[in-house]
Amino acid sequence: QVQLVESGGGVVQAGGSLRLSCVASGISFSLNTMGWYRQAPGKQRELVASITTSGRTNYADSVKGRFTTSRDNAKNTVYLHMNGLKPEDTAVYYCFTYTYWGQGTQVTVSS
Repeated sequence: QVQLVESGGGVVQAGGSLRLSCVASGISFSLNTMGWYRQAPGKQRELVASITTSGRTNYADSVKGRFTTSRDNAKNTVYLHMNGLKPEDTAVYYCFTYTYWGQGTQVTVSS
C-alpha cells in the first residue's frame, strides 16, 4: 500500500520560512520523480516543484528563487524548503508521485 505523508505546514508571517517533508512508503522511492503541488481556496491545484531521480529540479515561476526541493533517498523523504513566504503562498500543499497523492498539509502565510 502506497502512502505519502506530508508534515511541516503551519502558520507563518510573510517573509518567514517553512520546511515541508513528505515520507513515502510502499514505493521504490529512489526510482520515482517526486512533486509538490498546492491548492488555494477556489483555485486549481498547481505544480510547485518537482525533483527527478537524478536530482534535477523544476519550479513554478511563482516560487523560483524562494522555494527549493530536495530528496533523501535513504529516508524515503522529499522536502520543500520555502523561504520568503508571501500571503499568496497560502494553500494546502500536496506531495505527489506517479498516481499517488498525500493528504496535504496546510500552509498559511499572514500579512
